[in-house]
Amino acid sequence: MSLAIMCSGGDAPGMNPAIKRFVDYVYEKGEIPYFVYNGLEGLIDGQIERATHKDVAGIVHRGGAIIRSSRSKRFYEYKYRKQAYENLVKSDVTGLVVLGGDGSFRAMDLMSREFDLNFVGIPTTIDNDIYGTDICLGVDTALNVIRDALDKIRDTASTFSRAFIVEVMGRDCGYLAIVSAITSGAEICIVPEVDFNKSVVEEHLKREIANGRNYILSIVAEGTKKTNEIAQWLENSVGMESRITVLGHIQRGGSPTVYDRMLAFEFTIRAVDHLLANTSSNKVVVIKNGQYGMCEISEVVDNRYTINPELLGMLNKLD
Repeated sequence: MSLAIMCSGGDAPGMNPAIKRFVDYVYEKGEIPYFVYNGLEGLIDGQIERATHKDVAGIVHRGGAIIRSSRSKRFYEYKYRKQAYENLVKSDVTGLVVLGGDGSFRAMDLMSREFDLNFVGIPTTIDNDIYGTDICLGVDTALNVIRDALDKIRDTASTFSRAFIVEVMGRDCGYLAIVSAITSGAEICIVPEVDFNKSVVEEHLKREIANGRNYILSIVAEGTKKTNEIAQWLENSVGMESRITVLGHIQRGGSPTVYDRMLAFEFTIRAVDHLLANTSSNKVVVIKNGQYGMCEISEVVDNRYTINPELLGMLNKLD
């Protein structure tokens, strides 16, 4: 049996450990591993090549993905999805592992409804917005990148008596912002999931400033689009000089943490095992309450991820 692995959508730390484990494990099982280069675009263009141990030597510690990734507008057209499927057939690929997020899984779900596609998805996005799994590959590394940046920003904020507004990624999900705010001791956290009461917080902050507080750390999720608004409010209403820091794509890079490397290995092993044992898969590997399992692709794409209410409740305890 020939199995292929592909990255789709935004990159995330942990892709390379997953790619290495895929190649090594498929060979251990006596099968043939293939790479699909350049994501959905590469699938359409037939960039499918047999993988070797040499290809994956020394890549576990590297961020990004050696087989690269892409987003594809062409994939929305049936003729290109048909072309992509035919390329898999030409290469005798009978199973596909897809490292990606919500958009990637929707693309695979559509393709699997039209053609005899046998695939397993591995939730790979720092946004941590995939239904059915508690954590996605790349999230832990992104959180540690943010944590390091916030620790350094707090140093200068306290030295210069300023308010710093730090924008973090996450698309429409506030998971990164919430966990980062809690673990960094931020005073403010703005996320799409919770309304922010300016008047209550303003009163609280002014009282603390009167009692000696000389800096403020505010974490803002990019999905709220409120970074500039919060900066102006802190400066004009709360009365503290403010600076904005947008962390941007550094959150998607860097050497994967130990946790993300182990998660990549476990996800990949289960994806390959499922493909080898099933002629019709179309599943997503997930982890819930510390236990690994499989979700139907339809269940994943038809439902919306929601943050644990207990985590949201902790926002009220920021101080």
